[in-house]
Amino acid sequence: MNLIDTHAHLTYEGLAERIDEVLACSLAAEVSRWITVGTKVDDNEKALELIGKHRNMYGALGYHPHEADTISEADMALLGQQARHARIVAIGETGLDYHYLHSTAENQQRIFRAHLDIAADLQKPVVIHTREAFDETMDILDAYAGKLKNVVIHCYGGDAEQTARVLANGYYVSFTGTVTFPRSEALREVAKMIPLERVMIETDCPFISPHPKRNTKPNEPALLIHTAQCLADLYGLPLETFAEKVTQNSETFFGLTD
Repeated sequence: MNLIDTHAHLTYEGLAERIDEVLACSLAAEVSRWITVGTKVDDNEKALELIGKHRNMYGALGYHPHEADTISEADMALLGQQARHARIVAIGETGLDYHYLHSTAENQQRIFRAHLDIAADLQKPVVIHTREAFDETMDILDAYAGKLKNVVIHCYGGDAEQTARVLANGYYVSFTGTVTFPRSEALREVAKMIPLERVMIETDCPFISPHPKRNTKPNEPALLIHTAQCLADLYGLPLETFAEKVTQNSETFFGLTD
């Protein structure tokens, strides 16, 4: 197999200081490529450093909605320049998070639109974070209809009605270990609605270790295999067949090349 962890935070504590070990374990588990995702100014810089050191590493750069209150026009201009790097394959994660409101809704929306402007200008895909703000997130994306290359809702947790809207817009979804949790029956039912060609998988490590490794901290790319197996079972496919398809999806979505 040749799985791709399409959303990992490999610059975060618990992973960054043991990155060689983390990547070696990942390769042993047949997870052979990674997209490390930036969320802050310094985190984006670390992501650029990391992809420069590892051949199979790519990056997505952005500012998490929690950071929106602190992000300046200069920060957005810097992001626009950094994102031109050939192995930065997406903008984000970006979006809206109204669960904690660490930043105001107004600032979150402003910074979200600024990310989408960069993505439209550079014609790079967008990685979307949305929590308790689905309608607002989708409404903003709707204003960019026809301008964005590709959109994925990461760490997907939508209900049936929301999923219908996501699919109608032609977006992709990316599942984390949450789909494996024993109490996630509703999410697994939603997963069955989604055409396989719209599905990708991720760890979102160091968070969300999948079942049956929930007690493993931090989560890391090697554990992606459990999410892949869960979804393969849902689709009634051998693991190898499912893995081949989602890998093709990821290569197409992000424009990955060796």
